[in-house]
Amino acid sequence: MVHICENPAVLSAAADAYGPDARPLVCVQGQPSAAALTLLTRLHEYGAALRYHGDFDWGGLRIATTLLAHVPWRPWRYTAHDYRAAVAAVGADQCPLVGKPTPSPWDPDLTRALAEHAVRVEEEAILDVLLKDLKGSSGSRILR
Repeated sequence: MVHICENPAVLSAAADAYGPDARPLVCVQGQPSAAALTLLTRLHEYGAALRYHGDFDWGGLRIATTLLAHVPWRPWRYTAHDYRAAVAAVGADQCPLVGKPTPSPWDPDLTRALAEHAVRVEEEAILDVLLKDLKGSSGSRILR
């Protein structure tokens, strides 16, 4: 399993917390570049299961949708249920959600939940939750 995040702060925190024992993580740093898409495509071709998390905002959903058009992934704490839990955990004092709504094909209820709560939750706000999933030896192997 390879986790994918949107923000380099998640990658940096995982490296600081777990070093080489962190589970595999790829950061796309916003809209995925051609290099990131090539890497993720190859990982998928070699049998890696991909799990994605991004910011809970309209831009984050657009990034996730773009990524989904190129490689199959499943949500990594990136559903309506997870968004509602994040809003409850961080409070409604977060930045207001602005911009044009966008669909979330992996969980249509996520778009509705964002519109309902109208609060933006960045990955950094729930970093402790994401880091728990990245703890432990990756059991990685060299891909050839």
